[in-house]
Amino acid sequence: MPGDSSRTVAVLGPTNTGKTRYALERMLAHRTGVFGLPLRLLAREIYDKAVKARGPSVVALVTGEERIVPPRARYWIATAEAMPSNTGAEFMAVDEIQLCADPERGHVFTDRLLGARGLKETLFLGSTTMRQAISELVPNAKFLYRERYSSLTYSGQRKISRMRPRSAIVGFSVDEIYAIAEMVRIRRGGAAVVMGALSPRTRNAQVAMYQNGDVDYLVATDAIGMGLNLDIDHVAFAGLSKFDGRRTRRLQPNELAQIAGRAGRYRSDGTFGVTGTAPLLEREVASAIEDSRFARVRQLQWRNTDLELGSVGKLIASLEAPPGHHVLVRTREADDLRTLKMIAVMPELEDVAPDEAEVQLLWDVCQVPDFRQVSIQDHVSLVISIFTLLRSGGCIPADWLATRVAQVDRADGDIDSLAKRLAFIRTWKYVVQRTGWVADEVYWRERTREVEDRISDALHRALTRRFVDRRTSVLMRRLQQKDDLMAEIGSDGGVTVEGEYVGRLDGFRFEIDSAATSETAATLRSAARRALKPEFSRRADALYNSPDQAFDVSGQGEIAWQDAVVGRVVKGDNLLAPEVRELVDDDAGEQVAERVRRRLAHFAASTFSSVFAPLIALRDDETVVGLARGVAHRLVESLGVVPRSELFNEVREMDQEQRKLLRKHGVRFGQRTVFMFSMLKPAPTRLRVLMWALRNWSGEIPESPPPGRVSIPAEEGLPNSFYVSAGFRVDGKWAVRVDMWERLMDLLRQEDSALGFEASADMLSITGMTHAAFAELMEGMGYEVDRCVRKKAPNLPEATATATASGSVKDAAVADGDGVAPAVGAAAGTETQIPDPDAGDDEETYFVFRRVHKKPARVRQRKTAGGQGKTKGRPRGNEGSETALKTRKRNHPAERHEVHSGPFSVLAVLKQGQEERGN
Repeated sequence: MPGDSSRTVAVLGPTNTGKTRYALERMLAHRTGVFGLPLRLLAREIYDKAVKARGPSVVALVTGEERIVPPRARYWIATAEAMPSNTGAEFMAVDEIQLCADPERGHVFTDRLLGARGLKETLFLGSTTMRQAISELVPNAKFLYRERYSSLTYSGQRKISRMRPRSAIVGFSVDEIYAIAEMVRIRRGGAAVVMGALSPRTRNAQVAMYQNGDVDYLVATDAIGMGLNLDIDHVAFAGLSKFDGRRTRRLQPNELAQIAGRAGRYRSDGTFGVTGTAPLLEREVASAIEDSRFARVRQLQWRNTDLELGSVGKLIASLEAPPGHHVLVRTREADDLRTLKMIAVMPELEDVAPDEAEVQLLWDVCQVPDFRQVSIQDHVSLVISIFTLLRSGGCIPADWLATRVAQVDRADGDIDSLAKRLAFIRTWKYVVQRTGWVADEVYWRERTREVEDRISDALHRALTRRFVDRRTSVLMRRLQQKDDLMAEIGSDGGVTVEGEYVGRLDGFRFEIDSAATSETAATLRSAARRALKPEFSRRADALYNSPDQAFDVSGQGEIAWQDAVVGRVVKGDNLLAPEVRELVDDDAGEQVAERVRRRLAHFAASTFSSVFAPLIALRDDETVVGLARGVAHRLVESLGVVPRSELFNEVREMDQEQRKLLRKHGVRFGQRTVFMFSMLKPAPTRLRVLMWALRNWSGEIPESPPPGRVSIPAEEGLPNSFYVSAGFRVDGKWAVRVDMWERLMDLLRQEDSALGFEASADMLSITGMTHAAFAELMEGMGYEVDRCVRKKAPNLPEATATATASGSVKDAAVADGDGVAPAVGAAAGTETQIPDPDAGDDEETYFVFRRVHKKPARVRQRKTAGGQGKTKGRPRGNEGSETALKTRKRNHPAERHEVHSGPFSVLAVLKQGQEERGN
């Protein structure tokens, strides 16, 4: 143990006592100095502070993977392993000196305790547990004790979901760190991740997120216990055991205190506890951490530094030499010694290192850290490769190194891939930092630094993407504050709160972002509730002052305002004045809901009273008495359309005077329906269908017939009552509006149903149908429909139709809702006869309709001369007889238009029939 004449002081105390800051101030008070630290992350932090105080031109940074040495460097910041020993500095300091007892790196710190001295001042910073050991190994050392600035209190167990902001959760494996960070993201919006394996660039970026408040939680390994100064209020241990490189062991109270002590900075008190599956701390352990009372360190790890380099065997023997003091214990076999031993026994390497220079080179290469952690055999192979290249060529070939650096120079992939590449580039950074190992040191140091920075940035982005839900984190932090949240609503209804998208606002209903998870939905809704409160009030005022023209009722009963659904018509006690239900979120408040409810109720009452005014007038007319009053009551209940069969007795017994009372209100007595003309307009029809559905339909409300349509296909599954409510009558596959159906019946009564007839232009115009659709309607009405083919008359114009294929009537009075026109004029369009695939180009298809009468129960028979029975009336079927053929021919007139000549004229057909009857 070397003697020293400089002032040596051991500055001891718990965490948060300002020891590191004190040492930095003391170093900068000297002309030169060296400061050794346990982690390169902490070394970088102290370097940045020193540069800020003295400038970059006089401050150097030396770690195993980084070397920044300006020509006029006076202050050296380094990791303990990389501390320069030949600078002749006036000041020397080693932080976390209690690491002398660490099984892995303790021998390095013990060596610095025994041999590192400044010419004027030396400081050893650490725990009070080192006092006895330092007294015995450094007899002339003085002791300076520092008290903690703030108190540290044990708070027991706390769930991660209930972890308060500004907390650090500590785990002891990569898998555990990732699992905790994922849970924090789900429960609390996200966390920064800090591990010793991260590069300083990645670590600083993650810490910056935490320090800036982008996230309120930090998930870290025990690396934060080594002097990293963060604004932490609470430290929670997710476990109490760690793998130390050889075995999994329980952390000692002083080790727990080193980590827990990061809670509470300067004058702010801190707390510590456990979370997850970690067991509660024993009362005595918790008390020891609170009071900083720990058992003293009795033995320090040591390894001989006075090495024999005559041969590999002598080198190994000197490394395994026993210590010469009872406080020191030989450290366990480190990775570098184990690698050296494996190389020494390889038969193919018997001639390795025949002289001291080569033995020194081999030992230097064996000290390359195993950052990659693939396997010991893989690491040994790498060491042999590097040693062979250095031994044969003096330095590592540029192309060999370039190939390996290029293999990891990629910024794509997931977290694990990026972390693996970062470990590989750390190996090459360490290699190029060794003096004389590469030809162009400046280039390769810059090249590997660029690659590490690129991978570090990619890793930071990957960690942030995976473990930070920035939206939830920002909103949770703002929710904890008293200030109002800023909300913006886009033209599409999209809502952003504090710049973060949270969902859509449709009228007075907020729909949360569909991409939100069940865990984050509560946060988004809470933020939206607070931010949208002023907007709900503003919209309620605007709606309340809007005119009736700003509202509309859809066929589904939805009340729209400003393109948003704000209410719904619901079933009420009064058929002519239904009730409304406002669609307002509970978060908007009862006052907003009440204003919306009152305005919608007023609009609905005004709208329904206007549309149903004829019904209200009929209901309130006291002059309508007797049977007419009963019919009026049924019409009001049915909203203007009632099948006549339901009023059969009343209508039959009413006299003309009573009918006159109803006709003055627009009541029409049809063959099949009693209805009010005015209630067949589009607006009353739409509301009538709506009211029918509210009372009789549980599913989606069927759409009312489109305005202007007088015939529609009858859909399967819809009851007949729906069509009655819409003012239509169903026959077969088609439904026809009742007023047009009654007019069609008037036309059909003028035809000879027994002889057969074709559809006239007026029939097609009234129904708004094509020939084929009209044939289906007639078949549904009980007519027999014959599809026939005939030759086209050369001089005949094409047959005309009065409706388009869409089934619409060009009737302005109906289309615009002004009423029902009393008559239908000329054809609205033209249509050639239906093409028949079996007909030739000179043939056309047409339909003939005959009324089918029910057969009597008994059919009289008459006997023929041969005694055969024959059915009276029209022959059944075509049996090939001449009479049957003639009868069929008579019943198929070729044309109903005014054509007077030609072989297919009506006159020619009739004449032929007369001749046959005369014969």
